[in-house]
Amino acid sequence: QVQLLESGGGSVQSGGSLRLSCVASGYKFTPNCMAWFRQAPGMEREGVASGGIAGRTSYADPVKGRFTISQDNAKNTLYLQMNSLKPEDTAIYYCAARSLSWCFPSLDGALFRFWGQGTQVTVSS
Repeated sequence: QVQLLESGGGSVQSGGSLRLSCVASGYKFTPNCMAWFRQAPGMEREGVASGGIAGRTSYADPVKGRFTISQDNAKNTLYLQMNSLKPEDTAIYYCAARSLSWCFPSLDGALFRFWGQGTQVTVSS
């Protein structure tokens, strides 16, 4: 049974940093087929950052230069380092995984089969 467990969310002031973690279990960890999404109140879910084959990554325009996706294969963990946080980054952040082992980066949520329960990030001005 595939499980994705996020942690690391919290409340921070504008300009601050947080690092989200997503521990994967129940399947072979494939960070190149994983991504981070977020959903703000009243808004549609949006892709934030994606891993991909050969170290390729993809970031949504609003987070480019501020967020970094990475992984620790030994710990089966995907990370999202978030710097220079803004109030508009406030959302529930989700970790997601595709049921593939070889992927190009993608921020299309429809391609992802497995989802975590989410972790809340709140940025105050």
